[in-house]
Amino acid sequence: MSDETQRITDLVEIHALCARYMLYTSQFVKDRWLDVFTPDVEYSAFGASYTLERFPALLAAAPRGQFIGNMPVVEFDGDRATRIQHYVFIDQKTHDMRLAWYKDEYKRTPDGWRIHRRSTTFLRKHGGFDSGRQHDPLAAPE
Repeated sequence: MSDETQRITDLVEIHALCARYMLYTSQFVKDRWLDVFTPDVEYSAFGASYTLERFPALLAAAPRGQFIGNMPVVEFDGDRATRIQHYVFIDQKTHDMRLAWYKDEYKRTPDGWRIHRRSTTFLRKHGGFDSGRQHDPLAAPE
């Protein structure tokens, strides 16, 4: 396979990976996380970091709604890649929207490309952006 063909194949695989994440999250498919993440993944948002073991509880604490994302811009470096993907989350009950982007690091694994690191940045109405309120949605109430 030529280098260009491999790059196109990798890009298509990462795009499909991102689409599966949006699907699993929007439809609360909680038992498919290993299909998109490395076992040692770290997700950062809301001023906290989460490991794969905490993802089911994080998903359960999230509001129901629809994620709609653009095709990510991907930069390759051998068996690693980075990307940024903008998305809109629309709350199912209120139709309130959350605008944000993911910044990801990927690893090529024996099972294909997987998300290794993910952070979320939220766009704010005042024109700024940040990584979320400094709270942990899984923490016990104070």
